[in-house]
Amino acid sequence: MTSAIPGSEIFSSRPVDPDALARTLPPTLPVHTVTQQQIDELDPLTYEVIRHRLWSVTDEMGEALKRMSGSPIVTDANDFDFAISDELGQEVQVGLYNTMLVGAVDLAIYWTLQHRATNPGIVEGDMFLCNDPWVGGGLHQSDVIVYQPIFHEGKLFAWTSAICHEPDLGGSGLGSFDPSAKDVFSESLPTPPVKVVRDYELQRDIADLWVRRSRVPMLVGLDLRAKIGANTVGRNRMLAVIEQYGADTVKAVMKRMMTDAEGRLRSKLSSLPNGTWKATGYQDQSHVGDRGVHKITVAMSKTDDHLTFDFTGTDKQTGVINCTYAGMRGGVMLALLPILAGDIPWSAGGLMRCFDLVSEEGTINNASFPAAVSRGPIGPAWLTGTLIAECLSQMLDRSVDLGKSVQAACCGTWDTAVIAGLDERGEQPVPFLNIMMEPMAGGYGARPTADGMDTGGLFCIPMGRIPDTEMTEFLYPLLTLWRREEPDSGGPGRQRGGVSASLAVTPYGTSLPMGLVLASAGKAVAQNNGLAGGYPGNTGLEILARSTDVIEQFAAGKIPGALDELGGGKEFGACYAESYVAPGEVLYMHWQGGGGYGDPLRRDPAAVGVDLREGKVTIDGASVVYGVVIDDGKVDEAATTARRRDMIDERRTRSTQHSDAPIMDLSLARRLDDNLSEVTVGDVRVIACAQCGRLLGDEKSSGVLDLARYEGPSSAAGPQVTSDPSEYVDTPIVFRQLCCPGCWTAVYSGIVPADHPDHSLEISRLLPAVAER
Repeated sequence: MTSAIPGSEIFSSRPVDPDALARTLPPTLPVHTVTQQQIDELDPLTYEVIRHRLWSVTDEMGEALKRMSGSPIVTDANDFDFAISDELGQEVQVGLYNTMLVGAVDLAIYWTLQHRATNPGIVEGDMFLCNDPWVGGGLHQSDVIVYQPIFHEGKLFAWTSAICHEPDLGGSGLGSFDPSAKDVFSESLPTPPVKVVRDYELQRDIADLWVRRSRVPMLVGLDLRAKIGANTVGRNRMLAVIEQYGADTVKAVMKRMMTDAEGRLRSKLSSLPNGTWKATGYQDQSHVGDRGVHKITVAMSKTDDHLTFDFTGTDKQTGVINCTYAGMRGGVMLALLPILAGDIPWSAGGLMRCFDLVSEEGTINNASFPAAVSRGPIGPAWLTGTLIAECLSQMLDRSVDLGKSVQAACCGTWDTAVIAGLDERGEQPVPFLNIMMEPMAGGYGARPTADGMDTGGLFCIPMGRIPDTEMTEFLYPLLTLWRREEPDSGGPGRQRGGVSASLAVTPYGTSLPMGLVLASAGKAVAQNNGLAGGYPGNTGLEILARSTDVIEQFAAGKIPGALDELGGGKEFGACYAESYVAPGEVLYMHWQGGGGYGDPLRRDPAAVGVDLREGKVTIDGASVVYGVVIDDGKVDEAATTARRRDMIDERRTRSTQHSDAPIMDLSLARRLDDNLSEVTVGDVRVIACAQCGRLLGDEKSSGVLDLARYEGPSSAAGPQVTSDPSEYVDTPIVFRQLCCPGCWTAVYSGIVPADHPDHSLEISRLLPAVAER
């Protein structure tokens, strides 16, 4: 870990108090605002009409960017976002694209108001460019934001912003990913806010300086102009709304949108019991050659109508698996928006007033400059969001009304593969660089009442897509052998996690090896955990098939459809690696599905039969994890009953034994999750198994649930475990399962380091949370 460079603290950004920020602005930058009375006097019809007009502005900005950008990252994957912010940078309306970026946009505007208002000044016709993740705007240097102030009658009225991931901005690694980076100076260098447009005109010197750093300057230059164009659309549409309804009315609506979002979220929080929920997750490997696991831990506390996320205890920054404060905040928004605010308009400036972040600087999800952070959004920021989602789901699972928002972990990372080389298909060889976008088709986590969506996308990009295979083959010298959903990749559970997919490509149209950069997580330790006893989804896997006979098979008119149909050797791709793919070799990628919900032995056998017919599970998977026996394509009910009885006996035999405990009357029990209930006996609250009623603990006991424990190899979780942890890390990794000693229902199932804390055993996460009811 490299210590922060003295003086670099000026380039750090944090949320600010809007009133305090307004008082620090120079007289040369007057701002437009309204009184509380003007906000209160809005009539409902006008409010709704203008609110929807502002929503449509962000949609138009999105369409403008997609039509002007030539990058598949934008046009196919929808890895971008937009925002309309008020005069002080608070986000009023955000897009439905990459929701992690919502946690960073306002930080860049705050910083700009604090450090650019006097020199060089903020005036009409300006646009700023920034890719400094310590300042904000994006989560790593490849997230580039262009944002503009909008003035009305000489006063700063609002801001619009457009941001997207760029395919390459320099640095020592392809696609600006260097798996061996020791600090930010091996990556794309961060650029603090700089004026890229003055008086509505693109500054050619800044534009040239910007694209000069890239291996694909034409794409980066086109994206720059596309973001400027999208902001121009935003400004014109905003001014049209102001012209129609008046500046004071529009501003009052903007302020009311944030206040309403805040009020609705606070009301929802107030309806829930107070308490603290904890979650801990891991990044396996931190850089090329590393064989460790690195921890992020969070304690989420809810007090009345406010949340606090405390990350104290998270490991120190290391390798390339770091993100800045903006990334940590973006991870929180990744989970909070769909799970807790799914039925609330995403006026993020109001929603973010409802929580605080507590974190030690210099950790992997709050890294100090000059840490390497290019992996930030798809590493520690993503894991932060997954852990927050786990805490939120535990809090909501007890609620009849809000439990529908509970969701097990989705695909836990983006398996990054960057390929670059020479395209020799035309008259002249042309360099190319491609970030493989297929891992966008991840599996969603299961819910208490529904299976996870199969290849449904990524939790952080609700409108994400994967590229058209034929377009990929048209653009790059690659041939796709297959791209398909993979059975057994969804986490087993009473409700099954969504399955993921795999991809196999080979060079086609070049005689030279292609450079390859790999960056991912979740190969040794699960990133896609289940809930309430549900199992994790599949572990990630990349394989390089060397010295294959694929060219000979092509010549014979055959396209191989499986790894075992390829000759030669198989080389496992590390989480972080630099390698190559030569003609005649194959890159295989299998990314993650979603976690399951509930004990898989409680899944309806008929549903498993449907999964088998639809290719979501295999016969082996049905038997091994669900205990369902399939005979001639149909469920054998008698054999299934016997098989499940044997599996219960196996759990009993392999687990630690516990003393007898009484069976509680569940007639007046209160749900805690799928397997746990709260029962009041006299003046004592106890926790019982929701399936058999066995007493598991009470508020006056030792503080942990009395559950049977099993630890075995990760492969014991089932056929979805496609990798051996010892290939990647030296830390002992186990499949841990905690069961009710009465009926042997799985209460917790996870693939974790052997020293992983048992948060699921803590009675304090359950009983204090209902003390006020």
